[in-house]
Amino acid sequence: MMINPTTKVQWVVRDDCEMLNDLATQVLIDVLMNTSRPVIGFATGDTPRKLYTRLIARSLQDESLQRRWQDVIGFNLDEYVGLHPNHPQSYHHYMWKHVYEHLPITKEHIYIPNGIGHLKDNCKEYDDALQFYGGPDIQILGIGKNGHIGFNEPGDHLEIGTHVTRLSETTRQANARFFTDEAVPLQAVTMGIGGILHAKRILLLAFGSVKRAALLQAFSGSIDTKCPASFLQLHDRITVFTDQSIDTLDNGSALLSMIKNPRKL
Repeated sequence: MMINPTTKVQWVVRDDCEMLNDLATQVLIDVLMNTSRPVIGFATGDTPRKLYTRLIARSLQDESLQRRWQDVIGFNLDEYVGLHPNHPQSYHHYMWKHVYEHLPITKEHIYIPNGIGHLKDNCKEYDDALQFYGGPDIQILGIGKNGHIGFNEPGDHLEIGTHVTRLSETTRQANARFFTDEAVPLQAVTMGIGGILHAKRILLLAFGSVKRAALLQAFSGSIDTKCPASFLQLHDRITVFTDQSIDTLDNGSALLSMIKNPRKL
């Protein structure tokens, strides 16, 4: 399925990834300090790690900012099917290790898809909570080399709500480095495209030349289920933080136009 995009995308392009992470951190801090009950959608993986490190450091240096975490509602994008929350490669474990254990967040305010037990019920419970809180005030995203966001993989159609998905071989190969002694799970539970687009604001982090092709496919014009990230063009407040400078973006005339005419942060 292909449809036409309706909105532009705001681009923040810097050669220095450290600066990009600093800028993205400040956006998150602004949301924390100016929202009465901040609802934050978290991504996992290598891409947001430095962002989280900065966010924690800034929070621990500022008592007023640190206290704000007591009111934060956290939603995680996805989880592997079949991994116990204590498994070292589960995203439950990732979030506690890299974010939650460092901050005074309330455990009952944390929502991570459950990949064990009755998966259909787990998806419904997650979506019910997401609907109750009105969706994220800000959603952090990465992008896969095949254009996936969360674990919404390319296909003939995309699910609106939280669902169980079969991981593509491209995704499993990209994540194999984390599973040195066992196979990467075949399935995952993921927030759907509808949940992602329901966020009031989206921050997409895309670092390194390996993400260039995915960015071009996602933002060069048409919106297609074969590139789930292309649906982000439908969002009215998305910011892309990337180190892919203008002169290295090949065959991306529409993308170059967006970068040369960015909207303000």
